[in-house]
Amino acid sequence: MNDVNITWHQHAVSREAREAANGHRGCVVWFTGLSGCGKSTVANVVDHLLHQRGARTFLLDGDNVRHGLSASPEILAKKHGEEFASRFGLGFSAVDREENIRRIGSVAELFSQAGLITLAAFVSPYRKDRDAVRAIVNAERNGDFVEVFVDTPLEVCESRDPKGLYKMARAGKIKGFTGIDAPYEPPASPEIALAGGDATPEVLAAQVVTWLEKNAILDPAG
Repeated sequence: MNDVNITWHQHAVSREAREAANGHRGCVVWFTGLSGCGKSTVANVVDHLLHQRGARTFLLDGDNVRHGLSASPEILAKKHGEEFASRFGLGFSAVDREENIRRIGSVAELFSQAGLITLAAFVSPYRKDRDAVRAIVNAERNGDFVEVFVDTPLEVCESRDPKGLYKMARAGKIKGFTGIDAPYEPPASPEIALAGGDATPEVLAAQVVTWLEKNAILDPAG
């Protein structure tokens, strides 16, 4: 079967109806930044704040996705065998990172169509990969992709090093680690830029929520 045999089926319940029931627009809020910059922490605080006010949300986190949707060959081989694992497992090469972000972007776009405020927290180091997700999400409705750059200096991220990854990268035990021997390409014009080394996660999360209110994704009255 090739792509000419694939047809998009319209749903009986429209996106507009789902958003009306939720009381807010669906969108994708994409947190990007170096490992240890605080993106997952801030995204979790945003998720909590939105949940408290009754918003429909879901948080996609980098490590969590790597357990299933973008599992490594080593994980997949245990259940599906070596051939399957070699075809569909993802590591951390540039092309594997590209496919990881493509998968996540496609899932996030479906969630946004369901009327959810979808929070995604991923290093996503390459600008072209993030721009590709932006194109996927905004193809349905322009303005639904909200890029949040958690701009934390490398030295701050490295001083935190919650998983010890920077230490291993500096010792040469991890190759291709973003910010050390692999590049991070910061967003050229993110919708939101957060000074990750200068404020608490609560303050940064409040800035995100305020932006969502000002841009008519959330009702300021809650």
